[in-house]
Amino acid sequence: MDNREKILTSALDLFYARGYDAVGIRQIVDAAGLTKPTMYYYFGSKRGLLDALLGEQYEKLEQCIDRAAVYNGDFPETLFLVAEAFFRFASENRKVYSFMLALFYTGQENEGHKAVEPLISRYYRKITGLFEAAASELGNMNGRQKQFALGFQGLLDMTFLRLRSQTPEQEAIVLDEKQIRGIVKQFMYGIYS
Repeated sequence: MDNREKILTSALDLFYARGYDAVGIRQIVDAAGLTKPTMYYYFGSKRGLLDALLGEQYEKLEQCIDRAAVYNGDFPETLFLVAEAFFRFASENRKVYSFMLALFYTGQENEGHKAVEPLISRYYRKITGLFEAAASELGNMNGRQKQFALGFQGLLDMTFLRLRSQTPEQEAIVLDEKQIRGIVKQFMYGIYS
């Protein structure tokens, strides 16, 4: 692992455990076994470090979702593929996704919120685009694509958060195909009713 990776890994571990605002540069570089000048060389500032960490991790999430979010005329199946990709990413990257959500729910003037909000909004636009593509299949959508996208993502996030709180840190969060299909079916039932 190179110095840049050591800093990113240490920062994620500390930010996840204590929160962005509670962690200083000294703690990060000490945990990485490096010096402040090394961190400043790679990232310029604590915010630069945060932006790099979030940006790199978000790209991984976006790639997972982009591969799954191809509407092929079968909306429930497309939502299943998106949900499956989301849960795979969130489970394999538990610290990252938990940290992103924590930042999103902080105050709007908080530096962490300002860093993550554009990424969460970009992700939401992708999910909304999926609902817009399926508007003809879902006749009762009636311009509520954004509302449905928000409800779908909220269901996925809340399911992840509940499972995370019920699963010890050292164990993987596991959802099988049947469970994910059940979540999508529940969501679709709400749309069709």
